Amino acid sequence: MARRKNKKKEEETLVDLVEAKESLQDYFERNQLLVLGIIAAVIIVIGGIFAYMNLYKAPRNQNAMQQMYQAQFQFEQDSFAKALENPGGGYDGFLDIIDNYSGTKAANTAKYYAGVSYLRLGRIEAAISFLKDFSASGDVLPISKNGALGDAYSELEDFDKAISHYKKAIDIRENEFLTPYYMDKLAKLYEHQGKFDEAQKYFKIIKEKYPNSSVGRDVDKFLKRAELRKGSE
Repeated sequence: MARRKNKKKEEETLVDLVEAKESLQDYFERNQLLVLGIIAAVIIVIGGIFAYMNLYKAPRNQNAMQQMYQAQFQFEQDSFAKALENPGGGYDGFLDIIDNYSGTKAANTAKYYAGVSYLRLGRIEAAISFLKDFSASGDVLPISKNGALGDAYSELEDFDKAISHYKKAIDIRENEFLTPYYMDKLAKLYEHQGKFDEAQKYFKIIKEKYPNSSVGRDVDKFLKRAELRKGSE
């Protein structure tokens, strides 16, 4: 009896599969032009994206990088106003790169340069705006972005946000130069706020893990100062 039931179920399943196959074939035959149209549309979209990336966007990015060379040179010379708007030689400044080459990697990079330039020029709100818009990737740039935002908020005396960004900068990933650099800034900001335990905590990490860094060579002095100020409370 059980065998008959199992056999009957198998036959019913087989019938269902055959009917489903025939139904699908029937649908395709009745809507062949629609199905083929959808497939063609997908192929066109994929091809369009490929063409955009390779025939349009890549050359624009290359042109933008070439245009940005002079602005980067002025930035390295600490000529931040020139780097932003008029680097000379007929080349675009960072602001023009952002406007004229929107959507390219070069324009995104220019946002970071513009943010740091405005920070150095004391135009803090503009600095924060460009730094926030900058999409950071890789091993170094996310650290630098958050560190620069920490500097900007510190200038505005928005110390909670400054601390938050300095912590992000040191927590993203370890970097032998940038990690102790922003850790030192974080410790000194805590010291400025009278949070000497926190200040000592980060000064000690610098002393133990980064003694040969640029800030590590002087950390004993700041660690001692934080201890004395804590003891005098």
